[in-house]
Amino acid sequence: MERTLLIIKPDATGRNLVGHIINRLEKARFTLVDMKLTRLTIDEARKFYAVHEGKPFLDSLTEYMSSGTVIPMVLEKENAIADLRKLIGATNPEQAECGTLRNEIGVDVQHNSVHASDSQESADVEIPFFFG
Repeated sequence: MERTLLIIKPDATGRNLVGHIINRLEKARFTLVDMKLTRLTIDEARKFYAVHEGKPFLDSLTEYMSSGTVIPMVLEKENAIADLRKLIGATNPEQAECGTLRNEIGVDVQHNSVHASDSQESADVEIPFFFG
């Protein structure tokens, strides 16, 4: 079994889409291992997205991620990382395949409703960030 991290972002929590997202995860046969409701500070968001240091969008990303409630969760299943990335779709909702979460509920490239680990290396860093 493989574990990965998904974060329901502030735009989705603000639009009451938490249940919808969890329903989609359960239908895709992910097991929800851990979950919490939290609000990141700008400094915590900057630390989480440290891989993007120096990129022009980092400031707006950290402001957005600290603007409201987020729900990080650990998900588990065989091929969890690849399967979750396929379920959520491309970062830009306009480029995400029809039927993916981001295509369905994402607003724009930043307000794309969910974050998911993109590799085992990322998951190994991101899960402990929220779940020690």
